[in-house]
Amino acid sequence: MGVEEEASSFLDASAQPGIKRTGTAWTAVAHIITGVIGSGVLSLAWSMAQLGWIAGPVTMFGFALVTLLSAFLLCDCYRYPDPEFGPKRNRSYLEAVHEALGKRNALICSLFAQIGLYGTGIAYTITAAISMRAIQKSNCYHKEGHEATCEYEGSLYMLLFGVVQVVLSQIPDFHNLQWLSIVSAIMSVSYASIGFALGFAQVIANGFVKGGIAGVSAYRAADKVWNVSQALGDIAFAYPYSLILLEIQDTLKSPPSESKSMKKASTIAIVVTTFFYLCCGGFGYAAFGEKTPGNLLTGFGFYEPYWLIDFANACIVLHLVGGYQIYSQPVFAVTESWIARKYPDNRQSHINKVSGNMEIVKGQLDMPALLHPWTSFLQAVQNKTIHSLSRLCRDDDPHVRATTLNLPRPASKEFETTAMEEVVNLCD
Repeated sequence: MGVEEEASSFLDASAQPGIKRTGTAWTAVAHIITGVIGSGVLSLAWSMAQLGWIAGPVTMFGFALVTLLSAFLLCDCYRYPDPEFGPKRNRSYLEAVHEALGKRNALICSLFAQIGLYGTGIAYTITAAISMRAIQKSNCYHKEGHEATCEYEGSLYMLLFGVVQVVLSQIPDFHNLQWLSIVSAIMSVSYASIGFALGFAQVIANGFVKGGIAGVSAYRAADKVWNVSQALGDIAFAYPYSLILLEIQDTLKSPPSESKSMKKASTIAIVVTTFFYLCCGGFGYAAFGEKTPGNLLTGFGFYEPYWLIDFANACIVLHLVGGYQIYSQPVFAVTESWIARKYPDNRQSHINKVSGNMEIVKGQLDMPALLHPWTSFLQAVQNKTIHSLSRLCRDDDPHVRATTLNLPRPASKEFETTAMEEVVNLCD
């Protein structure tokens, strides 16, 4: 095992006892797809219709590249000070902001981040109710005809969705969400595939491709500007997952380093996402042209086969069940961390959804409370990159290596011996 792999595994094992990270790039892909591909993918046909055949695809590719670039930059913020071997972990977006910009900026960012996460949870609840109601409407249209008045209330469905979320919210943290994310990702791919397959079938039935370069026409220039702006916002909102990226990265095992695995996962997820966005948006616009609905499945651009519409909407609901948890876990973590600080004597309140141990809720890595007797060694390594480690390992004398690392004076001979052994093990 080389120096880099030894350093990665050593620091990983020492950072958080009690938490076993078993995630891989593929489980991260499942988390990302669950968080990114929402039912909004079915409304991208409307967005494509507003922008036209040139601006629509170009906009999607542009936002995909921006999202991927920002994801790569954020991946390097997980470990500190070195993006691959730094012993300090930023397990959430807010921790990374706190580390880079300070407490005041972190508080301001936290306010907007929590509002965004709360808003996403509300949107997922409403969308799930709409999809469940769409199943009823689809069956009604099949029995009574397409001109029938099929209207249903969605309040009951919201309550049912909330009851399910109360149960699933007992899942401790991101480390235990892999199975739910995998199921939700499969559901995402399923209804997105159904959406563009129905659009493709409609194009074949029409015998030609509808739509134009300038997109859907409008009576006034102001209406066109408004529709284009809304379309740009819909596409922009369909990509980002920065608020949950570091939580997902915190589930990954190493080696390879978490940043490399997360960058790989982000690339795969963005490619898959863009493919489905282009297919759903493109085929939907090609099928309906000027009459493209706001949502291919719930807007009833399609009525038949009704059973396939029902299945697709059921997939949307199942996906939103998992997606709600993905975006709610950071909210739960912040809430439980606040409770832990508010009531420090309550040991149970310290077990939060981010770290699973008592000390991390303070927002700082409490090295003496968490690490083994070679704490001073790790604290010194915290400010050294792997390149520095490679240089110091060229010297055969472990005491010279210790001097290079600027280790503090040990409290005991036994402590010094243990630290020197770890220097040797790391270099060997």
